[in-house]
Amino acid sequence: MSQAELVLRSTRVVTPEGTRAASIAVTGEKITAVLPYDAPVPEGARLEDVGDHVVLPGLVDTHVHVNDPGRTEWEGFWTATRAAAAGGITTLVDMPLNSIPPTTTVGHLRTKREVAAAKAHIDVGFWGGALPDNVKDLRPLHEAGVFGFKAFLSPSGVDEFPHLDQEQLARSLAEIAAFDGLLIVHAEDPHHLAAAPQQGGPKYSHFLASRPRDAEDTAIATLLAQAKRFNARVHILHLSSSDALPLIAEARADGVQVTVETCPHYLTLTAEEVPDGASEFKCCPPIREAANQDLLWQALVDGTIDCVVTDHSPSTADLKTDDFATAWGGIAGLQLSLPAMWTKARERGLGLEDVVRWMSAQTARQVGLDGRKGAIAAGHDADFAVLAPDETFTVDPAALQHRNRVTAYAGKTLYGVVKSTWLRGERVLADGAFTDPKGQLLTRT
Repeated sequence: MSQAELVLRSTRVVTPEGTRAASIAVTGEKITAVLPYDAPVPEGARLEDVGDHVVLPGLVDTHVHVNDPGRTEWEGFWTATRAAAAGGITTLVDMPLNSIPPTTTVGHLRTKREVAAAKAHIDVGFWGGALPDNVKDLRPLHEAGVFGFKAFLSPSGVDEFPHLDQEQLARSLAEIAAFDGLLIVHAEDPHHLAAAPQQGGPKYSHFLASRPRDAEDTAIATLLAQAKRFNARVHILHLSSSDALPLIAEARADGVQVTVETCPHYLTLTAEEVPDGASEFKCCPPIREAANQDLLWQALVDGTIDCVVTDHSPSTADLKTDDFATAWGGIAGLQLSLPAMWTKARERGLGLEDVVRWMSAQTARQVGLDGRKGAIAAGHDADFAVLAPDETFTVDPAALQHRNRVTAYAGKTLYGVVKSTWLRGERVLADGAFTDPKGQLLTRT
């Protein structure tokens, strides 16, 4: 404690051992100790006492489409990382598609990093992409520090990122398993999607019918079988179908190395409440019924689902037409993910410790950053979100930091106001005001 430069004090600090009154000692960018609340402040250290506000570890969002460069009018590192900081997120991992070029070669990764370097208000890492023709690029990308590889089993929605068929999936998975990499997968089966009724127009029920649960379930079953075949590590992205949960549990019991995420919109929004024509609710796979949502929450609690991430996938407002068949599919949720999750978690009798586990500790572990992110513990980065958990606000799209302020949460009253966000020992957001960008670019370790 004698070398501490900062002491952050609160009556409620969420630590791996539980929530307690504590003083967090910080030297440079690291937490040096978590001490009793009334521990003396060393000479020369600055005391920041946040009273009864809760200090959380900064959230780690491992599923974000920043779209920069190439589609920066959809989002960008400047706006995305500000929105993340405003929501208590201190680390994000950028998806390889929707930017041009996609992150599918070392050269493309270099381009992405050059664009991000001066714009990042929080720490940023990168996923690589697995395409039908880039198996030769996977190991070099791994060695260049990407956290794993994203693949689609059905069309991605952008021409420059084609999906894998079964033979291509096997080739990519065999290569990735050879260097113990991680394949993360958008799992919807294209044949089931093609066979589903396809009706355009504004009715959400028609869109929901066009992305049936069995498309997810079949693709997940195929992925699990391939993962077992190659003894490979796989991660199921944005799970929305509760019908797949028994398949996942059975595969784990059989030794398959599989982890699973879901998203706030699947846990906080329901098909029954989506107005016709409201394509701000459109995403793939889709928001499903309330009964399905209950089972997703149960799977989070029992550990079948590991973590919660945003899948922040914005577009320009003109692409969000009132025709669900043609509107861009994606939910913009970076700034609102913490309050949205906390609002529903408290309704279900769950605590902030649960939210931290799903949105910080487990996500940091997912990408191998749990030695420095995702916990308030000695040796970790001094990343914090200071939250007033009992304060509410009504979502005003104009107040969002996203480049395009289209949100499925407009007008909703949410619990949890982020008062400040700290990155590696420095306050990057306080009461709505941002500092200059201080984010670092992260690589897999």
